[in-house]
Amino acid sequence: MLLTGCGGMQTGSPAPASSGAPATTTGTSSAPQSTGAAPATPLEVPDAAAQNLCAMMQPELSNWRVQGPTLGRVGLNALVHEWALTNGGINGQVLADKAVVDRVTTQACPDAHTQAVEALELPDLASGLAF
Repeated sequence: MLLTGCGGMQTGSPAPASSGAPATTTGTSSAPQSTGAAPATPLEVPDAAAQNLCAMMQPELSNWRVQGPTLGRVGLNALVHEWALTNGGINGQVLADKAVVDRVTTQACPDAHTQAVEALELPDLASGLAF
């Protein structure tokens, strides 16, 4: 919000500031990313990378149950970052398509997906990704 405020001050133009459209658009454009909205072309993940994500997630499930949803979500973010970086450097692509984590785990390890969502108290894993 500070950036938006500073940006309005730098332009100094009353028309954009009074219309409010750019500020609203900026605010709503970041919301779909935080909820995991998929881009026009969903990210394709090779089977080996999908299995890798499941293998990384399985041992963390009990930790997330013990830690609770707040700390567990931090762990989820760290895990997904590591997975994306070590599997073809798809980190930026995962950022653009957070729902890929749900698609991959629902297909490759549905039980682990369900357990993670329950332990982290999320509607889906994409909702817990903050990066």
